[in-house]
Amino acid sequence: MVEDAGDLMIKANPVDLGDVGLRFTANDRGGYNTSTASYGFRQPLGNGIALTDDATQEIALPFAFTFFGVSRDRLFVNSDGNVTFDEGDTASTERSVSRLLTGPPRIAPFFADLNPSSGGKVLTSGDSQAFSITWCAVPEYGGRATATVQVTLLAAGAIEMQVSNRTTLRTAVVGLSPGHTTEFMPVDLTAPGTSDGGSAAVGEQFTTISALDTVGVSQRFLAVHPDEFDNLVIFTDTKLLTDSFAYEITVANGIRGLNLPTFDNSKEYGSAGRLQSVCNMDALSKYPDDPRQKFFGENSTVSILGQEIGHRWLAFFEFRDHNGRPSQALLGRDQAHWSFFVDSDASVLEGNDIEDLGAGSFRTTAAVQRYNLLDQYAMGLVDKTQVPPFFYVESPTNVTPLRTAVSNPQVGVTFNGIRRDVTIDDVIAVAGERVPSAASSPRVYRQAFIYVVSAGQTGDPEEIVKLDRIRVAWDQFLSAATDFRMRAETRLTLSSDR
Repeated sequence: MVEDAGDLMIKANPVDLGDVGLRFTANDRGGYNTSTASYGFRQPLGNGIALTDDATQEIALPFAFTFFGVSRDRLFVNSDGNVTFDEGDTASTERSVSRLLTGPPRIAPFFADLNPSSGGKVLTSGDSQAFSITWCAVPEYGGRATATVQVTLLAAGAIEMQVSNRTTLRTAVVGLSPGHTTEFMPVDLTAPGTSDGGSAAVGEQFTTISALDTVGVSQRFLAVHPDEFDNLVIFTDTKLLTDSFAYEITVANGIRGLNLPTFDNSKEYGSAGRLQSVCNMDALSKYPDDPRQKFFGENSTVSILGQEIGHRWLAFFEFRDHNGRPSQALLGRDQAHWSFFVDSDASVLEGNDIEDLGAGSFRTTAAVQRYNLLDQYAMGLVDKTQVPPFFYVESPTNVTPLRTAVSNPQVGVTFNGIRRDVTIDDVIAVAGERVPSAASSPRVYRQAFIYVVSAGQTGDPEEIVKLDRIRVAWDQFLSAATDFRMRAETRLTLSSDR
């Protein structure tokens, strides 16, 4: 169980700073108190500095500035609406409270995914009394919303921030952090009077949707548990997700032949390289008491777990079609699930089992029950020689009831179309062979089940029992779904004789 301290479970809170001035003043406990201040950008804005996306530039200060009790004579101006001390920040991971806390010492007038290379300006100006950095109409990465903000370091030790009403981006973190900490004091920056920040990092998270900081949960968990887990499965005591039911984040991939790039972001999650993925299952209350009960279309709790955990490897395969060209016809929703019209032997990756009735007629007979042999090849459980040919239905017509390639699986749907057979060699022709092979891939998947409780709450014993029931059922499901080729190890600690 992980307890939220106001930094992990983020409730919808769109930016409400428009033509607002903020002041951060050092207190007698080594931290900062916050208050509103008169609004107005300091002039002149100064000279522009060249920053690209996720870039940084070191700048010498015109005076010594004390930040969280440490005197500084230089700082790093970062693209993403913040400055840091000791080192720049060029990471591309989520701009979150946990990153504010665990990264270098940081002043964040508007910590968001900004891209100065696509517009706007970043400028600096200073004298012996004040040094200002301004992000002027800098757009978000891949979008049109912009941020116009300024931060000023005063020689006397205070920090001022200005946020223009021309800022149209509604997601950001605004605040200060001494760096490399887990302590955070969330405040309402526009509240009247002075807010006490204590000795911790202080600030406010702005977001248009409720969200869970999965990076922060992972860091919090791995700070007190060994770095021995391949996957973390997170449930919460509060419903946060609005745009999906659950999701998986692949943290690192060193496997070739999956149609996935190789990368390693495990350090950001508090792992030295072991952690591969994180699953956010959202509120435990969404799931029935019986983990095997169908409640979400054809899905049960364990089949949903099978899908989300399966995204570590699946489903991303393109293949060589009957014309010899690369094709994505096997893929359905988000090109990360099997198409409705693929005979996937009822794969948990939104797959159907399709019966060929002859004469171009087909019917779905089962859904989301197992990992098929192509799935197991991707998971490193079987050799390519063990994967039999399979088929998909091209140009489906007369679909009853109406479904499309991206639809959720459903039993009892009939349709007509052209059967196209696919072999594992057709898949390998595009993706390449899996490396490492099944001969050297692990058969035990080490997982931790985590329950995040809201700030000020304690874990309900009945809910904890329910989660443990899900954990045990998942252990059993994974073994059966992989034809007993893989098992989950979900105990947090292993006995000394293992």
